[in-house]
Amino acid sequence: MVMRRLLGYLKPHRKPLILAFVALLAATAANLAGPILIKVFIDNHLIPRNLDRSVIAGLAGAYLLLHLASVGINYFQLLTFHKIAQRVIRQLRIDVFTKVQHLGLAFFDKTPGGSLVSRITNDTESIKELFISVLSTFVQNFVMILGIFVAMFILDARLALFCLVLMPVILLIMQAYRHYSAKAYRLSREKLSQLNARLNESIQGMNIIQAFRQEERMRREFGRVNQGRYEAMMKIVKINGLLVRPAMDFLYVVAIMIVVSFFGVQSFSRVVEIGTLYAFLNYLDRLFEPVNQIMFRLSQMQQAVVSAERVFELMDQRLLAPTQEGEDDPVIREGRIEFRNVSFSYDGKTDVLKNISFTAHPGQTVALVGHTGSGKTTISNLLLRFYPVERGEILIDGVPLKRYSDRELRSKVGLVLQDPFLFVGDVKSNIRLHNPDITDEEVVEAAKFVQADSFIRRLPRGYDEPVVERGATFSSGQRQLISFARTMALNPKILVLDEATASVDTETEEAIQEALARMRRGRTTIAIAHRLSTIQDADLILVLHRGEIVERGTHQELLNKRGLYHKMYLLQQGQGEGEAG
Repeated sequence: MVMRRLLGYLKPHRKPLILAFVALLAATAANLAGPILIKVFIDNHLIPRNLDRSVIAGLAGAYLLLHLASVGINYFQLLTFHKIAQRVIRQLRIDVFTKVQHLGLAFFDKTPGGSLVSRITNDTESIKELFISVLSTFVQNFVMILGIFVAMFILDARLALFCLVLMPVILLIMQAYRHYSAKAYRLSREKLSQLNARLNESIQGMNIIQAFRQEERMRREFGRVNQGRYEAMMKIVKINGLLVRPAMDFLYVVAIMIVVSFFGVQSFSRVVEIGTLYAFLNYLDRLFEPVNQIMFRLSQMQQAVVSAERVFELMDQRLLAPTQEGEDDPVIREGRIEFRNVSFSYDGKTDVLKNISFTAHPGQTVALVGHTGSGKTTISNLLLRFYPVERGEILIDGVPLKRYSDRELRSKVGLVLQDPFLFVGDVKSNIRLHNPDITDEEVVEAAKFVQADSFIRRLPRGYDEPVVERGATFSSGQRQLISFARTMALNPKILVLDEATASVDTETEEAIQEALARMRRGRTTIAIAHRLSTIQDADLILVLHRGEIVERGTHQELLNKRGLYHKMYLLQQGQGEGEAG
């Protein structure tokens, strides 16, 4: 099944592949004709009385031409195979990456990032060797073996039959090798994936590792995974050491004994032709060379098959991001949001949201507050359709969320996260996000709108200032302002602010509060906040506790109730006084 899917990638390249195979057959035929020419020379023209210089020159010229033809044709077929292999892997990587782009966040919650990187890079690279080395080697050497036996039967049918008995033994060794090496290679790829996952985690969290002096613990954990990889590779080495070269060398010695014994017995009854003996020994040597190559390539084939299993397992994932359902294409015009008895569980066992119902009218700001783990971010994740809503219903402008296209939803719902993510590029491209509909003027206007224009213009290159990975050269406040501008450049109908000011210092926060107020004006806003001071002007505040809405109302109404919100407010006020004192 795996091989069938892999070979399916060769269908668009049928014509050059057929041409490469024809060239392969021609090169093999030219290569096999050489020993026959030498046999004719030794048996018919090496004796002084039969010495004919013109014939010898002709044989020598034919041998040289065959060799040159073999070299040229081999170059052509190898180049063609490599070109096809590179194109196949290019397409496979695109397919895998495209699949990853459409997987839902539920998949990424369960899968380490390093493991995904390993599948897209290391595993596809291993598959490339299948198309570049393994398939061409298998075809070339199987054709070579077939041709060698044809030549042997032409020289001496009885001796060729004796040598043919070796083939079932060779096939049995190959089957044993495949059986025992498959498990070892699968374990090896898994350990390599775990190594990449450990590396990725360590690099991403290096500041925490150094701050909490976790270097030694991380080294030990990495060492354990690395030891597992070493042990898996040693199993492969032992299997290769036993079943590849030594087993084939033993069979080669047996074959030589058969041929020499056969000619030795014949010499008692008739004259043995030295040229025929030379040709048989030459063909035997040539027979075991392709067998050895096939055995060596079997290890690469096993790696490729195991890697393909891992890649296709990723491509067959069903945890896709929710997409549009229905044939119509509704448009978000007002931004009215309604949650109707929405319940949700990440693991299918524990509900993190329980019967959530509320309405956010156009232009209103609805704030979500509560302790960590109360379900605030989950509400925004469902609204943005990062996860499917299976119980209850979410509507925008009275239309079920699942009926909106991704393009409509992403263009009309703006998101600002607590930890803003900047891409490698420049400031302008991070605000525009390569959207051709957003002009340079609109980029600048969006930056001015959120008070980011002043600090951007102070940069050495302004809006063309380079941005390194994750925007590491910018402060957290500057990264947040750029993410604000990115959101406002879309001019969305709905805003989702997930702790939007959590990463901003007090001075910067004061500067952008006015911008946030302007951002919210005329837009439906869902604001998630820990600091209650940032959402006191909200039209509706929902207090969540263990996945349920336990209180709702305005800031003053909730204070008058003297419930959970009142306690949270007093606690934060007390912290503020303590810090001030």
